[in-house]
Amino acid sequence: MKRFKLPGTEIEAPNVVLGLMRIPDKTDEEVRTLVKTATDAGIDFLDLADVYGHEVHGCERRFGEAMRLSASERERLVIQTKAGIVGPGPYFDFSYEHLIEAVNGSLEALNTDYIDILLLHRPDALVEPEEVARAFDELAAAGKVRAFGVSNHTPRQIDLLRKHVTQPLVANQVQLSITHSPLVAQGIAANMQGLDQSISRDDGLLDYCRLNDITVQAWSPFQAGFFDGPFLDSPKYPELNASIDRLAAKYGVPPIAIAVAWITRHPANMQVVIGTTTPERVAASAQGSEVPLTRAEWYELVRGAGYTVP
Repeated sequence: MKRFKLPGTEIEAPNVVLGLMRIPDKTDEEVRTLVKTATDAGIDFLDLADVYGHEVHGCERRFGEAMRLSASERERLVIQTKAGIVGPGPYFDFSYEHLIEAVNGSLEALNTDYIDILLLHRPDALVEPEEVARAFDELAAAGKVRAFGVSNHTPRQIDLLRKHVTQPLVANQVQLSITHSPLVAQGIAANMQGLDQSISRDDGLLDYCRLNDITVQAWSPFQAGFFDGPFLDSPKYPELNASIDRLAAKYGVPPIAIAVAWITRHPANMQVVIGTTTPERVAASAQGSEVPLTRAEWYELVRGAGYTVP
């Protein structure tokens, strides 16, 4: 498992992360088996959110109850959670009061004294960055949160927060897969008249994060689009899957590992957030951590996804 020091932190992080959004109905044994499979493969970085589950803090509580971590076991894990989405609705709330309440609820549900990384979960259009800064300062001073970041934020939204927040924003979690990669594909076809792919929709988010030492975390790495099914083995992507199968055979890994490797091969040191609850798929995904795709192979997968490589 490839590891790197997460900029702005003391965390030695794997480039594959286990997302636990889908565990609310899993038994204690199933949760423990899933986490053990991940940690055995080198994935000791876990991703949650207060909104995941059938009720607020549902998945966090399911994790905390199932794992019942000792102090030493807790220290060996990196636990990341998110706050800011409020239901029903939903709507978004980055107020001081909500962030403090959300983190205290997460700590109780997770049965832990601290959160390694707290992400602001999608942008709040009504954000008052001074309130975010006040909450972050209080949470950091109390030792409740060790590092902070965002999810699905644009460069300008991040700049607005950074004007007031004193802690580094260490991560931005965004949707990214081979077939859902405007963050990458747009730059490949920049300034090509008449090509939809060249239209700027993110203001250079990937390059911005690289320039500012913000780690990009890719969620839904196997989804074809916005929750419309996986691209692996999909008849909608015959060319892409033919390439994936050929590369899987070449490198001696499962096809799912190639989908992971397309992201981990990027020099930005991105992390891939996998959301499967099948231990075998966790182990298979982990094999993509260090697959050394060549430039030609990487761009072949871009073309197979239907993007233009001029």
